[in-house]
Amino acid sequence: MLLTLFSGENEGLLFGVFGAVIILFLLVDLGVFHKAHQKVSQKEALYQSLFWVAVSVGYGMLIYFYGEGPAATFEFFSAYVTEKALSVDNIFVILLILRYFNVKEEYFHNILFWGILGAIVFRAIFIFVGALLIAQFHWILYVFGAFLIYSGIKIYNEDEDMDIEPEKNPVMKWTKKVLPFTTQDADGKFWVVENGKRLFTPLFLVIILIETTDLIFAVDSIPAAFAITQNEFVIYTSNIFAVMGLRAMFFLLANVLDKFYLLQKGLSLVLIFIGAKMMLEMEILQQGIGYLFGTDHVHIPTFLSFGVIMFVLFASIVLSLIFPKKPELVEAEKVS
Repeated sequence: MLLTLFSGENEGLLFGVFGAVIILFLLVDLGVFHKAHQKVSQKEALYQSLFWVAVSVGYGMLIYFYGEGPAATFEFFSAYVTEKALSVDNIFVILLILRYFNVKEEYFHNILFWGILGAIVFRAIFIFVGALLIAQFHWILYVFGAFLIYSGIKIYNEDEDMDIEPEKNPVMKWTKKVLPFTTQDADGKFWVVENGKRLFTPLFLVIILIETTDLIFAVDSIPAAFAITQNEFVIYTSNIFAVMGLRAMFFLLANVLDKFYLLQKGLSLVLIFIGAKMMLEMEILQQGIGYLFGTDHVHIPTFLSFGVIMFVLFASIVLSLIFPKKPELVEAEKVS
């Protein structure tokens, strides 16, 4: 079932390149550049962000030349950009978690590294299960579409302020019950050994929370990707390339997220659009549209979907800068 879009010899090449890039840079990142705990500067974060965007674009071009033309490439970039945009909310929540636990900035990189490693594994499971269900029950796509429309409307109407309450997280409660913990910082370690007993540090709880947060956000992002394409390989590679750039984007945007306050509205419109596009494939809707407009089938091309997604997200960023949030509202949010 996997890699259904590509011919035999090319699928091995594309999958091999993907695996090599991810494994190589994970090893280099942890083993060479960040052996010791250190704070990531804005300049370094910018270079890393540009690097991962360049790698992702390069991989999209590989799909173009070794896949089946521009359709697969547009699907890859549409899913990649959507996941990248959805990651902005994820970044904000991660920042709240790190601040809640008073985590030192020099530990951020290591925490996010292991968080992303977990995301790579869990998203593979999500995508595989989703593809399996869709292959058996195609109508699930329409459930995904309805869910995306609901999520988009909910996000659009949500207050921008967000509070987290880790003590109410059921996974965190269960973890604290079954594992022994220490209150020590332990110099950025996730566990220590005292008197022959392994004790977990607060940073381990932070990892647990970040992983559960990513799973929650994957509930939106994975259906959104399936709305764009049903090719599991394109979904997984675009998703993981976006996730790999999440860390750099976190350090780049952590202090300026409030400037792009309209991005949340833009993201909600993208989810509604993607969900509506998926729902349009329902036979009953096709019949209704055909009756009204005298056409046999209504289909939104992939390149047009990509253009709409890019336009909405770009417009929301530009409008946020042209019409910045009023200073009194910013101050009120800081007080609250």
